[in-house]
Amino acid sequence: MAGRSFAQWGNDLYTGRRSYPIVPNRNRWFGVVGLLSVASILILGLQGLNLGIDFRGGSEFTVSGVSTTDQDIAVQAVQSVVPEDEPRVTTVGTDSVRVQTAQLTNEQTDQVQQALADAYGVDVATSVGSAYIGPTWGEGVAMRALWGVIVFVAVVAVFMALYFRAWRMSVAAIIALIADLLISAGVYAAVGWEVTPSTIIGFLTILGYSLYDKVVVFDKVRENTTAILEQGRSTYAERANLAVNQTLVRSINTGVVALLPVAGILFVGGFLLGAGTLRDISLSLFVGIAVGTASSIYLATPLEVWLREKEPKIAAHTKKVLESRAGLTADGAQDAVLAAAAAGAAQLVPGHHLGTAAQPKRRR
Repeated sequence: MAGRSFAQWGNDLYTGRRSYPIVPNRNRWFGVVGLLSVASILILGLQGLNLGIDFRGGSEFTVSGVSTTDQDIAVQAVQSVVPEDEPRVTTVGTDSVRVQTAQLTNEQTDQVQQALADAYGVDVATSVGSAYIGPTWGEGVAMRALWGVIVFVAVVAVFMALYFRAWRMSVAAIIALIADLLISAGVYAAVGWEVTPSTIIGFLTILGYSLYDKVVVFDKVRENTTAILEQGRSTYAERANLAVNQTLVRSINTGVVALLPVAGILFVGGFLLGAGTLRDISLSLFVGIAVGTASSIYLATPLEVWLREKEPKIAAHTKKVLESRAGLTADGAQDAVLAAAAAGAAQLVPGHHLGTAAQPKRRR
């Protein structure tokens, strides 16, 4: 019964028997997206992203085979060698600890390795590994990631403009993608997990997923509005709202199907195994897919409609349709008034019937 009800709900949305006013309420969605974007900017400005060692550079130590993963032990061991350092300690799996510090000298690196081995009771040669990432390499990774996002957005803009032959759809899609990225980054900053190259891969992946979802919705909008100026029954906004409703079930199904495995990876990798790579990429994917699905429904198409209604032809057509409806309503109301007046007059004239004149009586 539930499956049949859901299928009937989707069929009603596609045929137009049921419709949600998504486009007409666009100011509400713009306000929600604006608030989330401002909140994300504030979080990014005040708290900032927790950049991983791949971006900021430094020294990294991995202690494996430990009997306890108490992070305070690692902090005390590092600060016994470098008191002014505040190391970042994370648990990897069930028997490993990862420690990240600022840039250390060779002598300090050896001392920290030994201190970690003594603190956890393991052999320094076989259980404590170290790696060094220079700040120059980290800056290079950050710049490449930034340029990757910029190039992606530019290519998307060109693709959308050429595919739909409408720059307004391209602009709406780009603004929605930027909002997706901004809100996802704000959530990531609020959670406080490290931003690693895996995170950047996740962000680029969600941009691609979000773009695909928006292309599907826009394709339906284009199909519904191809000959919009040749008819006078509905406006551009109404046809676009129908398109959003027609693709609503598809967007929800695709989003849920994509979120379920990502949620599983996030839970297993982030909370059970403590694997950094799985956790970083799964969180960015989870947040980005959810935000991208919502923006495809509530932001991209309403924004495109708002831009199209600024076009003189669309504005004139919308005005003509609305005035035509107002005229029909006025005519109907006038007919009702005349009918009521006629009915009242008939009651005042003996022998008068509605729609016929009073007939004089014949004399025999």
